[in-house]
Amino acid sequence: MTTIANPSQEDIAQILKDAKNIAVVGLSDNPDRTSNEVSSVMQSAGYKIIPVNPKADEVLGEKAVPSLQDVDEPIDIINVFRRSEFIPDIARDATNTDAKVFWTQLGIVNEEGYEIARNSGKTVIMDRCIKVEHSKMQ
Repeated sequence: MTTIANPSQEDIAQILKDAKNIAVVGLSDNPDRTSNEVSSVMQSAGYKIIPVNPKADEVLGEKAVPSLQDVDEPIDIINVFRRSEFIPDIARDATNTDAKVFWTQLGIVNEEGYEIARNSGKTVIMDRCIKVEHSKMQ
């Protein structure tokens, strides 16, 4: 059985300092959804948000793409707002990107997805809110 181990607080802060582009899988165009609120805050903090949602055309003023394979710019962090059972497939998609970090939001944990992303050389962060982690840096 795998034990999911997140990077240290210092390493997470460094990841956020170094990152510029965040591809957000499951980013909703509904402003009442957590994914939209969190991504809006990160966008306001200076990050480029790349919405990954096959059902949206545009979110937060950015053109949405249907999948990670459709992102045509560098990705520093893949931030996932999908239920735990979808994580292995998203992690498999992530292995074909240049993203260094695979991050799932609060409450989202999947050991198989963790192993897939980690074995492809990505830093994996699970069950942490990127907005909360970013606010700790202030």
